[in-house]
Amino acid sequence: MSASRSITDVLVIGAGVAGLACAQDLCAAGLGVRVLEASDAVGGRMRSDRHDGFLVDRGFQVFNTSYPQVRRRLELRDLWLRPFTPGVLIHTARGRLRFTDPSRRPRTLPDLLPGRLAGPRDLLALGALSARDMLAPVRMVKHAEDRTTRTALAAAGFSEDFVETFFRPFLSGVFLEDELETSSRVFHLIWRSMLRGTLCLPGAGIQAVPRALAATLPDGAVSLETPVVALGDGGAVTAAGTEIPARAVVVATGPGPAAELLPGIDVPAYRVVTTYYHVAPGSPLGEPTLLVDTARRFLDTVVLSDVVPGHAPAGAALVATSVLGTDGEGRQGAVREALAEVYGTDTAGWDLLTVRTVPDALPVMTPPQPLSRTSRVTAGRYVCGDHRATGSVQGALASGARAAREVLRDLGR
Repeated sequence: MSASRSITDVLVIGAGVAGLACAQDLCAAGLGVRVLEASDAVGGRMRSDRHDGFLVDRGFQVFNTSYPQVRRRLELRDLWLRPFTPGVLIHTARGRLRFTDPSRRPRTLPDLLPGRLAGPRDLLALGALSARDMLAPVRMVKHAEDRTTRTALAAAGFSEDFVETFFRPFLSGVFLEDELETSSRVFHLIWRSMLRGTLCLPGAGIQAVPRALAATLPDGAVSLETPVVALGDGGAVTAAGTEIPARAVVVATGPGPAAELLPGIDVPAYRVVTTYYHVAPGSPLGEPTLLVDTARRFLDTVVLSDVVPGHAPAGAALVATSVLGTDGEGRQGAVREALAEVYGTDTAGWDLLTVRTVPDALPVMTPPQPLSRTSRVTAGRYVCGDHRATGSVQGALASGARAAREVLRDLGR
């Protein structure tokens, strides 16, 4: 086994957004930092690939501009963000319904008239909930009673019909579960962020976000294709047998590798999601709007090239459709059949470009859900990631920031 000569202040293992945020803060404080990434590029789960002329993210993702950590760390104009419509289309047994934030698009106010999407009781409840979540101090949301989202919606006065028509199909795609069992604290924070921000996609794919974070680090700080297989007493050991000494090590990998490197840490279960990318001869929708299904045959579907035209070459449209779980037998046919119905078009001629399954797409966040947990594991050993906070870009970045604060405190900085 060989050893590197100099001792690094901090080793960060994993170049996802949590690890990059941690490294960013440590470098800003004057520490020497090395980031070791097993893959061939930064990003973790936020990766993008070119596939036969199409730009495909590794699983359907969105970017929220209102997250505090995002605004602190990134110049949003550099990401060339393209917005989704501020609302969703809902496929129901009685036809397609539209839910749009009328404060952003007043002309859509008639879509919310009683009897179309919701009754007066639900509209009043929706206004009260949205006003509270948007305007109240965030600490009130964080310290409210934690229960399931379904229980919280019932307590807020929503009818079961409106929950089943709007909240359940929409939030299934947000939380990657269709029983509304996610923590109500998490729901209120996410709802608040949607009201305050804009859901977008970067023009160069979701990987533009971690690339922008990595660009703020010193040259040479990130080492790609450098998997770590073990932690030693004074640092980390790579797959090549090199021992890299460090005063502190932060494990910022996915949940599986984190549990292997730090046996005994508490890692939650994760939601699995599969996204089908179809190529159509033209857009079946013609607008950058998320479409959900009350029959819950899929989580959500969107014409990505309506959001970012550069995701598809000229003369083609790229459609992304996500489902819970893996790509099982017969599932592709069922998804294609559902898409024909919800888009109102013949999908038999659509080509299946690729299928992406993400086994650790989002941590399970049932109540009671801690919104943040310490990164300290043992002396000189730390862990960060969305599994230490909330399953979101904000949660991952905030966890990395907390790890940096705790490392700095423990190193006397």
